[in-house]
Amino acid sequence: MLVQKLNQMEEFIAGDGTRLRELLHPDKQPIELRYSLAHAIVPVGQTSIPHALTTSEVYYLLSGKGEMHIEDETQLVEAGDAVYIPPNAKQYIHNCGDEPLIFICIVDPAWRKEDETVFSS
Repeated sequence: MLVQKLNQMEEFIAGDGTRLRELLHPDKQPIELRYSLAHAIVPVGQTSIPHALTTSEVYYLLSGKGEMHIEDETQLVEAGDAVYIPPNAKQYIHNCGDEPLIFICIVDPAWRKEDETVFSS
């Protein structure tokens, strides 16, 4: 059995500027898993850096409110929402609420640096 505790995972700043903790990744644990699972935080008033992955991604919002931007679409999102981000879609999220925007990221196949393009602002 593998149990990962969020508070024991090292937090780092991801390529898109979000505060991230990777919970599950097949390259980092001895598990057979297609996807990776991470916990992300965007502080109040901040915006992730526009980026695209060659893989699909899902955000599941745990708390806060944000403006999700995927290609030329924008939609308000909040806790309890799941957002599907198709492969190669330029995307970013802005915390427009009054508390940290916290969400889970599922990347399938698992996230790899070479699969991500970060766009300059």
